[in-house]
Amino acid sequence: MVRGVIRALVDVTPLRVSPPFRRLWLGRVCSGFGSQMTLVAVMFQVWEQTRSTVWTGAVGLAQALPVIVFGLFAGTLVDRVDRRKFALVATAGQAACSVLLAVQGFLGDVPVVVVLGLVAAQSCFVAGGGPAARTFIPRLLPPEQLPAGLALNRIAFQGAMLLGPALAGLVLGRFGVGGCYVVDALTFGLAFFGVFGLPEMRPGGEPSRPGLRGVLDGLAFLVRTPLVRGALLTDLAMTVLSMPISLFPLVNAERFAGNPHTLGLFLSAVAVGGVGASVLSGTFTRLPRPGRVMLAGSAAWGAALAAFGLIPNPWLGLACLVVAGAADTVSVVSRSALVQLATPDALLGRVAAAEQIVGQAGPDVGNLRGGLVAGVTSGTFALVSGGVLGVLAVALVGAATPGLRRFAVPAETAGAGK
Repeated sequence: MVRGVIRALVDVTPLRVSPPFRRLWLGRVCSGFGSQMTLVAVMFQVWEQTRSTVWTGAVGLAQALPVIVFGLFAGTLVDRVDRRKFALVATAGQAACSVLLAVQGFLGDVPVVVVLGLVAAQSCFVAGGGPAARTFIPRLLPPEQLPAGLALNRIAFQGAMLLGPALAGLVLGRFGVGGCYVVDALTFGLAFFGVFGLPEMRPGGEPSRPGLRGVLDGLAFLVRTPLVRGALLTDLAMTVLSMPISLFPLVNAERFAGNPHTLGLFLSAVAVGGVGASVLSGTFTRLPRPGRVMLAGSAAWGAALAAFGLIPNPWLGLACLVVAGAADTVSVVSRSALVQLATPDALLGRVAAAEQIVGQAGPDVGNLRGGLVAGVTSGTFALVSGGVLGVLAVALVGAATPGLRRFAVPAETAGAGK
């Protein structure tokens, strides 16, 4: 029984055996913490200035456009240069944007378009730094520890998502949005330290061809690899159709009278579920068919968000978000393991860029969709319709891509952490 409990818990072997991974992970925890505080601060600032879900949805657009426009070209560059140096430059750029956000936050009375411009500028650095960072784990860990490393990364993200928004509510009440942006800028220093300690990370195999030719090579790989293509389409379906974050200020106004201290609870509830699923990630990272796990988690995400829209009780609604967060973690970890196992190192930067476009820009576009739908209907309709459509879309992708259901992890990887 004890052995069964241990196998259900997250495998911390990568933190024990790989000092570079450990430093990178600690930096990721800290920078994720600050980024979540900034997310709450930006949404709160835009909502306070406009009282419009269309404008809060536009925050997602400002984050998504640079990733969509520059992401694949950045991925091509990642497959040509030292990925470590590239990530250091991108981290420094993100920190500089956080400093500028802090300045405007303390100045006050800054037009909303300026705030969105700074968010977009920071997202330009994310478009390059994200694909570079996604290539590190397969180089730092052996294949049998890859799922465990990805689960630990998910704990870092969800832990930051749990604590960051909750603290953001307190900082907003005492120091305003500028205080949140300052914390974010400081945490990028720790992220820089984590990347700085890595060894040289030049791509293996044939270097990417420059410019558009390299982009087309990466797209050709996605087109001819149904497994990777189906995994990304599944994530796109669940995010574009049902991402709820832009609706949280409206729901907070309806259910908690617009209290700024409760706004962070919505993201924190999602994080609670995510942390719980990550801590118990041994229950699904050791399963032999990650594609089936991913499809099930994606469908559960949509169903939980539809329930969140239907249930008027604020605390039961938060419980639905906990379930959604757990489902999201199951889906993301399974998808990432599947994609990285199926992609050669020479193409990993470009595939990571495509995964980032789907995994980050997809939610941002989904937040815009939610804000627009709520603007012409209601928050409840936007939540319920998005959740139902997400479940239907995931079912269609699963039916049309049998490779997702059949793919089996190699035996030595399935036994990670035994």
